[in-house]
Amino acid sequence: MFDFDATVLARIQFAFTVSFHIIFPAITIGLATYLAVLEGLWLKTNNQIYQQLYQFWVKIFAINFGMGVVSGIVMAYQFGTHWSGFSAFAGSVTGPLLTYEVLTAFFLEAGFLGVMLFGQNKVGKKLHFFATCMVATGTVISTFWILASNSWMHTPQGFEIIDNRVVPIDWWQIVFNPSFPYRLTHMTVAAFLSSAFFVGASAAWHLLKGNDTPAIRKMLSMAMWMALIVAPQQAVIGDFHGLNTLEYQPVKIAAMEGHWRNEGDEPTPLILFAMPDMDKQTNHFSLEIPGLASLILKHDITKQVPALTEFPAEDWPNVPLVFWSFRVMVGLGVLMILAGVWSLYLRRKQTLYSNHLFLRLVLLLGPAGLIATLAGWFTTELGRQPWVIQGLMRTQDAVSSHSVTHLSLSLMMFVICYFGIFGVGYRYMMRLISKGPVSQGIEHHG
Repeated sequence: MFDFDATVLARIQFAFTVSFHIIFPAITIGLATYLAVLEGLWLKTNNQIYQQLYQFWVKIFAINFGMGVVSGIVMAYQFGTHWSGFSAFAGSVTGPLLTYEVLTAFFLEAGFLGVMLFGQNKVGKKLHFFATCMVATGTVISTFWILASNSWMHTPQGFEIIDNRVVPIDWWQIVFNPSFPYRLTHMTVAAFLSSAFFVGASAAWHLLKGNDTPAIRKMLSMAMWMALIVAPQQAVIGDFHGLNTLEYQPVKIAAMEGHWRNEGDEPTPLILFAMPDMDKQTNHFSLEIPGLASLILKHDITKQVPALTEFPAEDWPNVPLVFWSFRVMVGLGVLMILAGVWSLYLRRKQTLYSNHLFLRLVLLLGPAGLIATLAGWFTTELGRQPWVIQGLMRTQDAVSSHSVTHLSLSLMMFVICYFGIFGVGYRYMMRLISKGPVSQGIEHHG
């Protein structure tokens, strides 16, 4: 049906389901912490604005949480249905890690989610706040185990291969593999940043519509403080992550930079724009800054960054896709940093809530954190190809033996079902956001 082989179709289907799924945790991780902060501030100050915002955003959180659980379950099943070779080879590592997520994060969230969503009139204030904190903690724990499993696939250690299967030897090394701390921090901060602009864009929309209330102003203010603090931190974390990737996956860095070859002893330039050509192993329409890649990645203007031609061509990822997904992530990150700095300037001029140009920018940047997160995942996962487990198992050896017809039909059904089901959920969520927080509060008992 499509001019793709079974491996490519399996990859497309998994990428499609992952792309849908990651949007929801990226929102719920940040929103859960935001809700805990809101309720904590309300308990401390008794300011009803915080209670109004809590009641408003807990509904949005519930929708995203539900869609995230559903999409995550479907994605997990694909390890068995589409990637049986991978499951047979490395299931003894990835299986327990995903089980730990269920035993810790899911059980914790399941135990307190009902109290958080429906217990405001039924339990005391402190118990309800504790439930909110436990749900927020659960989202972070879930991130911990998912990133541990995925990071191990990038920088595997703590194992032996016996009878062509991975056998765990040291779980501490498996969980805390070399790329895990950087990737966990990078993803968690990305979720906070995504939620900040999601909340900020909602407030900007209401302010542009003339709905200028104290609650709406508080939404924008808190979101922009978060953006101002977190966006620059993400850039620093990204730099450390890049240095770690250069050490363990240099070919990925070479693809991200579009760097084909080193010339003599010349430092490596930073390519701002180019059209990478894998057939000719060159870049077209290249715009470069001499030596800057050496300074960023080596922290030394005299040292060269490894080039693609230093590695076998069969180990190269899809260079154009990795090159451009990385630039989408970085470009949106720069815009979010600028928006945070601009908000500080407008706050000092006392025009934060009335500058329409700034509000339109924040509204446009509403999905920026989510798009940047997706672009970052594309960079990471596409950059690992052609390996499903770096240096151990190639993707073509991990896929199940399905026909092209079967995979084409299942992919088509996934696309139809996902856009239908999650489209309805997204539309309902946007309708709730358009109503804004209400002024009346719900009183706690106990």
